[in-house]
Amino acid sequence: MSEGNMYISRMVLSEHSVFKEIFASGYALHQAVWDLFADGPDRDRDFLYRLDAVGKLPMVYAVSERKPQDAKCIWLIESKDYTPQVKAGMRLGFTVRVNPVCKKEGKRHDVVMDAKYKMRTASPEQAKRKAAQEIIAEACGKWIDERAEKNGFKLVQFRSDGYQQMRLYKKNGGEPIRYSTVDITGALEVINEKFFTDMLFGGLGPAKGFGCGLMLVRKI
Repeated sequence: MSEGNMYISRMVLSEHSVFKEIFASGYALHQAVWDLFADGPDRDRDFLYRLDAVGKLPMVYAVSERKPQDAKCIWLIESKDYTPQVKAGMRLGFTVRVNPVCKKEGKRHDVVMDAKYKMRTASPEQAKRKAAQEIIAEACGKWIDERAEKNGFKLVQFRSDGYQQMRLYKKNGGEPIRYSTVDITGALEVINEKFFTDMLFGGLGPAKGFGCGLMLVRKI
């Protein structure tokens, strides 16, 4: 994505929206977010987003080259210019939802499931004793640490929460879309201003089209 004229938006589905029933499935929710930025059938993705909730209502954070356009009038939208001023040595609090995968023989594999498989193969007894959360923390911590330097930061502290294996079903049926997500929060130090800014605009890791990769930061 471009480094000029970026926007950050917060969008909440209107409590009075008659369209809420349409969004019963996870895939429909993601498609509704895409609709906010799709001004033509050939439009490439030029935004990052994260899908959360306020109470029972879907809430979306997005960083984009264009302001979201709500043609159906079903979202409450707040947008402002996004020009993060980062400097090397600056420490920031962060949260990011990622799809942590590794590549093997040209295919992507969930790093958590891969770690569990390796542990069961190497030491079945250790695998039984080790808590699932500990495996998740180690696998996801290693994943983000391996990507930190080339994205302009180093980890100061972090934790991994909410690991999920997702399945999204399209209306027309077929095989579900499968991917995993985990929320990583903590503190980091900026070590390269350009690389870090590029990552804030371009995202971290795969599955960006399904709400992964948007890092939200704050000064600490």
